[in-house]
Amino acid sequence: MSIVVKLGSSLVANERGRVRRGLLEARATEIGTLVRGREQVCVVSSGAIALGLPGLGLERRPRSTPQLQAASAVGQVRLQLAWRAALKAQGLEAAQILLSAGDLAERVSYVNARNALKALLRLGVVPVVNENDATATDEITFGDNDSLAAQVAMLLGARLLVLLTEVDGVYSSHPANADARPVASGNALDGVRLGAGSIQGKGGMASKVASARLAATAGIPTVIASGRGTDVLAAIVAGEGRGTHFAAASSPASAFRLWLRYAKPPSGRLVLDEGARTAVAEDGGSLLAVGVVRCEGTFVPGDAVELVALDGTVIGKGLAGAGAAELRNRPRGLEAVHRDRLVLYE
Repeated sequence: MSIVVKLGSSLVANERGRVRRGLLEARATEIGTLVRGREQVCVVSSGAIALGLPGLGLERRPRSTPQLQAASAVGQVRLQLAWRAALKAQGLEAAQILLSAGDLAERVSYVNARNALKALLRLGVVPVVNENDATATDEITFGDNDSLAAQVAMLLGARLLVLLTEVDGVYSSHPANADARPVASGNALDGVRLGAGSIQGKGGMASKVASARLAATAGIPTVIASGRGTDVLAAIVAGEGRGTHFAAASSPASAFRLWLRYAKPPSGRLVLDEGARTAVAEDGGSLLAVGVVRCEGTFVPGDAVELVALDGTVIGKGLAGAGAAELRNRPRGLEAVHRDRLVLYE
């Protein structure tokens, strides 16, 4: 089983858009020790946009999507070369993997990505994953690399996800406040006000907590901790009390249902009558078209659809067994969603 380690932009690049080589070398040294100890390590690294700004003559992160894409295209080269040099010093080969949300939304490409990553890990290579920002848009994106890291951890069935940041975990309030205290458990965050992203990157502490909870729900223990210093990953992997720990759920869903719930975006909604809701949610049955009182959106067989109760509660998601046009006629005997191709929400 693998370990996924995510580093944010502010750890990878400084305010002038230069690589923090000392920090990357320190983390690469620890990764080398883990790999030599027969651990498989996958890195998710931000920093492409921050590193690309100087090459474009820009001093701060632009707002327009084309300029962000251009900065990412320029900076991704610098980012990968920096990781390659740091890992090569440890006798390790680095691989570049650029993913888009669309790659994980389709089951075939999702499995292909998983197979490629697992093949690299078995060969002792360290994959360095980033979102393919040069082609991503606001409509087709992971949102930030914290979310991407959680998706990669779930895709691999990782045994641990580590989200490294500037501070040593989640605090009860802004770390600059005199009364701020570190929070050791992810279960003790109710009422804690979480910060947004920095100038260099999109993800803030709120994003990290959401992604940590996502991975933990999928059965992957997650730690949010500081990425600075000489002894970071070794201590976390050894189970020392670093940062904020999110315990794994005891009974995670299958890999297919995790993909369906978290990686496959819905293309429509099916509103169920009470009998259909009971059959699906309580009796474990399939959804028949006759039990669909309203069909929303345009979709074809194989697209994901949300299953909605009459009161508006979303009770699950499934893969449509028929298209929207056919389901709107509510034909008898037609299976709208098979029970093995849906996931129910708690």
